[in-house]
Amino acid sequence: MVAAGIDSEAAELSQAEIEAGRRLVSAMFALGKQQATLGHKMSRAGVDRSAVMLIKALTHMGPSRSSALAMAVHSDPSTVSRQIATLVRDGLVERRADPEDGRASVLAPTETGLKLLEEQRRRIGLALARVVRQWAPEDRDTFLDLLDRFVADHERNLPDVINECVALARSEGEK
Repeated sequence: MVAAGIDSEAAELSQAEIEAGRRLVSAMFALGKQQATLGHKMSRAGVDRSAVMLIKALTHMGPSRSSALAMAVHSDPSTVSRQIATLVRDGLVERRADPEDGRASVLAPTETGLKLLEEQRRRIGLALARVVRQWAPEDRDTFLDLLDRFVADHERNLPDVINECVALARSEGEK
């Protein structure tokens, strides 16, 4: 039943649009694999990718409860809670009294955490600048504008993407 719904939605797309989706999936999987490799190598060098991701999210969100942070990073609350305990222990994140409910706490990056985030951005930014240094400036700028647009559109549509992919996986499992 779900597969039929997905097939009817696919019928509304042109072959060029379907092919663009396939190319995006391929590129995203390749980039994800490359990011996982980078994260693994960084972890072995003592830099925890999840720590950087959580500090970045807290910087963007402002002081937040652990449950809100877990939702923002699309992760399990218990996993985030364990990661946060390590970040607090390492002095990268601090717990503060929630101004709206003194019984609860919110999380915020410390100065040390913010410095770690900025240093990682600087290092990775330099490395990626070398990747595109041979590109014509207009190609690089167009790519970055379109990538920013894609990331924003993907984030906005992520709940629908998740629902569609989960529905498809479930329908495949029923066969």
